[in-house]
Amino acid sequence: MRLLHTSDWHIGRSLHGTDLLAEQEQVLGGFADVVAAEGVDVVVVAGDVYDRAVPSADATAVLSRVVARLRRAGATVVLTPGNHDSARRLGTFSELLAAGGLHVRAETPRLDEPVLLTDEHGDVAIYGLPYLEPEVARFELGLPSARSHEAVLAEAMDRVRADLFLRPGVRSVVLAHAFVGGGQPSESERDISVGGVDLVPAAVFDGVDYVALGHLHRPQTLSPRLRYSGSPLAYSFGEAGQQKQAWLVDLDAAGLADVRTVPLPTPRALTVLTGTLDELLSDPAHAEVEQHFVSARLTDAVRPTDPMRRLQARFPHCVHLEWAGSGAGGDGRSYQDMLRGRSDMEVVDEFVSRVRAVPATSAERDLLGRALAAAARAEVDA
Repeated sequence: MRLLHTSDWHIGRSLHGTDLLAEQEQVLGGFADVVAAEGVDVVVVAGDVYDRAVPSADATAVLSRVVARLRRAGATVVLTPGNHDSARRLGTFSELLAAGGLHVRAETPRLDEPVLLTDEHGDVAIYGLPYLEPEVARFELGLPSARSHEAVLAEAMDRVRADLFLRPGVRSVVLAHAFVGGGQPSESERDISVGGVDLVPAAVFDGVDYVALGHLHRPQTLSPRLRYSGSPLAYSFGEAGQQKQAWLVDLDAAGLADVRTVPLPTPRALTVLTGTLDELLSDPAHAEVEQHFVSARLTDAVRPTDPMRRLQARFPHCVHLEWAGSGAGGDGRSYQDMLRGRSDMEVVDEFVSRVRAVPATSAERDLLGRALAAAARAEVDA
């Protein structure tokens, strides 16, 4: 049996306010071509199907069209909710959807009930573990004292192994959305820590043939049978230049036989440019990235006037701008460090000076001081 391991589709996500639905549909719909070319039997999605718990109508339409293409190409689809999804919403009509070849495993109490598929070697049991929020899952699993992601996942995997014990000779695949020890995070994942405890030891997943992990957006291999596919698109400039991929997983009669990389296309690359505004606008070396999504880091000593409009004249897909010149606190200190120990008046005075690149006059400082005093009096009266 051949599986295509994917995760973290995040349908509906934007990049600094720029809609990505067209790019998402292009890449996700292209999985159907992989299914047809490689003879894929099952496409698995290990969580974060959508980017938000209540997806837009346009986002749900993209998922519908993508799944329809995968089914027409001949693949069964198994997906689980991640920490961005609403498990209850994603699982709506799951019994009816299963009849059409889309298996949504979203119910925590039923996580040990696998999707059973058959090939020439017998059955393959695919267990979809929904994202287990400890404060909710500990009661659904009957473990009120379990307060970490490790504890609830350990219980979930104990139940999976107990079910497998009753299915001798059956090969097994687990889908899980978790931060497993050894994984390297990116900027674009939402933190899933609970009380600072989010890491799950890899040993929790012992006893199955392959574990299709989701949550971390960088593709990576923790062991031959324990892998992150990563997100199919880059969702932050920290992922610029990263080759996105999926995993092609083969199971033979004995279990895991082979895993291969499937490189994914990049509809629009992400590029970070650093320099003064004039340098970015005039340097011919930047011609090849003019149609990329661009994040510009300006090093001008004084904040330029209307920099985003001017940048977008050359880079129409510039979506992020950062001023890092000498007047922007470019000494590496955080805003908290720069403001610590300063009075409200000093903070406001510096804010005005930074925004205008011209110090406030004595008359303006007097006006600002009176405004702060009035605000303080209003707060006391309230």
